Amino acid sequence: MKIAILGTRGVPNHYGGFEQFAEFFSTYLVRKGHEVYVYNSHNHPYKGIIYEGVHLIHQFDPEYKIGTVGQFVYDLNCILDSRKRNFDIILQLGYTSNSIWHFLLPKTAIIITNMDGMEWKRTKYSSKVQKMLLYAEKLAVKSSDVLIADSLGIKKYLEEKYNKEAQYIAYGADLFLNPNEAILAEYKVEKGNYNMIMARFEPENNIEMVLDGVAMSDETSPILVIGNHNNKYGEALKKKFENKGTIRFLGGIYNLEHLNNLRFFSNLYFHGHTVGGTNPSLLEAMASKALIIAHDNEFNKGVLKENGYYFSSSNDVKNILKTIKKNDNLQLVQNNVDAIINEFNWEKINGKYLRLFEECFSRHKTRNTTK
Repeated sequence: MKIAILGTRGVPNHYGGFEQFAEFFSTYLVRKGHEVYVYNSHNHPYKGIIYEGVHLIHQFDPEYKIGTVGQFVYDLNCILDSRKRNFDIILQLGYTSNSIWHFLLPKTAIIITNMDGMEWKRTKYSSKVQKMLLYAEKLAVKSSDVLIADSLGIKKYLEEKYNKEAQYIAYGADLFLNPNEAILAEYKVEKGNYNMIMARFEPENNIEMVLDGVAMSDETSPILVIGNHNNKYGEALKKKFENKGTIRFLGGIYNLEHLNNLRFFSNLYFHGHTVGGTNPSLLEAMASKALIIAHDNEFNKGVLKENGYYFSSSNDVKNILKTIKKNDNLQLVQNNVDAIINEFNWEKINGKYLRLFEECFSRHKTRNTTK
């Protein structure tokens, strides 16, 4: 098959979750004998036209000059280029800035879209932007031949709202196998004697709820707050908790070895996300053998099931800090490791995508030959 992947800044990954998946899946497809193209922003640091057998198509991306609007221009450039290349399948990762160009997608290709999370629910957006994103979601559903949901909650939402079947294929993670306790000294913490939360500084990630619970508690061990806090919300939280010495705002940490070790050696790992599908950072925490304390919602429960603890208020956080220790819950940690091995490992995820592509391609060929 001749396959294109749109909707990311490109490969190799230098940005985030969809870019990571695009890298893993595109190289997997090449190893399986397929002809694969990934669209890359012209600003991507990798300037080559081949990456591990994957063809890279660099397109002009003005986001660095004009902000978010530039994503729409970049996606337009990618879609216009795709019309010239006779792809069998186009995989769109996300829909927010490419769905408005749906009418330009090539008519002969099978359009498969990973619908990501419910972007229109994010509180960082104004009501006008939220309405636009909801409309974009509707356009993506209408213009796609196949929908992919990376969580059972998203699958249920799409099928109930739009009466259109969605294929559930989760996100993946790699097990963390080589802990190095020496790294902790850089962060002035000791094995098992600190907690942590890692998230983007946005209200729906419940950082404030967790930290309110910490402030209310008698907990003396530190909590590491990891994420870029250089925004209005981050500044407000830093000011609110500036006199609470156990709360340490570390900013963004992008060294994966350091993050894995911090998660591995932590006592409690708080995951406050409420919007979206299978959150990559949740799987990474599971793969890093953290004991996870997650916000109580269907997305987190769909992944963790009974293998974590849940909170829905600051008082819950306070009580959990007082009563729960990782060393008393090692079976839950092991259950999550088993889930990564059996359900969320990249080889299986890639295989599920490929089988779906093969089924779609086979049906498409049969339909065309019987016309």
